[in-house]
Amino acid sequence: MIQSHNRIVSLPRQKSLTALTKFYMQTKILKVVAQTEAVYVPSRKAGSGHVAKSVIRLRELGGEYEDEFACVAFGNLAECKFVEGDLVAAALRFQTREVNGQFYQDVVATEIQVI
Repeated sequence: MIQSHNRIVSLPRQKSLTALTKFYMQTKILKVVAQTEAVYVPSRKAGSGHVAKSVIRLRELGGEYEDEFACVAFGNLAECKFVEGDLVAAALRFQTREVNGQFYQDVVATEIQVI
């Protein structure tokens, strides 16, 4: 589910790890560059205790040197096979967090549709 196009949401997190986590949702039309095979990783949220995870590289349209995103996909989306060169509409969640003075960013694909 896409909450909003280009919206920033801040949520308080556990004080021992970090004070603030920020989410930024964006929907874009991109081209598939590559995808890894799905692997199963432990998950506290999944009923079976494991969830599929895959990394999908997506590139903006325009040329070989356009910006690329290495997105993580989970669950059923990770098990979908995308072909190099496919045009897709992708909903991406950019998440940044601060842990003990270090900053981290994740790009999670929440929805991908082949055009």
